[in-house]
Amino acid sequence: MSALIEIQSLVKAYDLLPVLRKLDLNIERGEFVALLGPNGSGKSTLIRLLCGLTRPTSGVISVGGWQLPHEVAAVRAQIGLVSHKPLLYENLSAAENLRFFAHLYHLPDAAIEERIKERLAQVGLAKRARDLVRNFSRGMLQRLSIARALLHNPDILLLDEPYTGLDQDAAAVLDELLRVAYAEGRTILMSTHDLPRAVGLASRVVILSRGIVGYDQPTAGIDGLQLAATYSEVTTMATARS
Repeated sequence: MSALIEIQSLVKAYDLLPVLRKLDLNIERGEFVALLGPNGSGKSTLIRLLCGLTRPTSGVISVGGWQLPHEVAAVRAQIGLVSHKPLLYENLSAAENLRFFAHLYHLPDAAIEERIKERLAQVGLAKRARDLVRNFSRGMLQRLSIARALLHNPDILLLDEPYTGLDQDAAAVLDELLRVAYAEGRTILMSTHDLPRAVGLASRVVILSRGIVGYDQPTAGIDGLQLAATYSEVTTMATARS
C-alpha cells in the first residue's frame, strides 16, 4: 500500500531562494511525525504546501491519493490545520466560530449542532460555548483551534508550532488532546522546536536541514538528550555545508 502522504523531489523557492530542495518524505496512515529543524529549514513551508496554501516550484505531493495542487479541494477535506495563529473570528463566540466552519466544511445541517457540542466538550470548552473568542486566553484559543480542526473528522492533522505562547497548563491540555487524536488513529504531522515533547508524543522524528531530510527515525528507544545531540549534529552539519 502507498503512504497516506507521499512527497517526491519537492522543491519550493521564493524568487531565487530555495527553501525546500528536492525533499523526499513518506508518512504512513496512523503515524505521528514530529517535524524538527531550525528556523528557515522549511518546516512551515512544508505544512503550507500540504494544505494547498502555496504551490510547489516542482516535485510531487500526494495526500490520500489526491495530487496537489490540482486536487486541492479533495486534499483539504482530509486535513485539519492547527497553527500558532488561531485562525478564528474574535467577534464571534466559540460555538459561532465552529458553526461558520461547519458550513465551510459542508457538514449536514442536521449534524452541525451535535458536532459542535461534541467538539467543545472534547477540548474542555463546553461551558464557554457562548463566550466571545476575543476574551479567550491563548490556551483556550488553541483548544478551540483544535476543535475547529477536528470538526469534519479529518484523517490528517497538521500542526505548525502549536505550543507557541502556551503556558505549562495549556501545553499539558494540548498534549492530552494530541494523544487522544493519535489513539483515534489520526495521522499527525507537527512542527515544533520542543525536542522532549517530540520524543514524548510522536512515533517518529524527522529533522529538516537546509530544505532536505537530515534525519528520520522512530522515537522508540530515543530520549530527549539523545535527540538533542542528534539535532545539534544534523543542523551543525547543515550550517557547515552552507
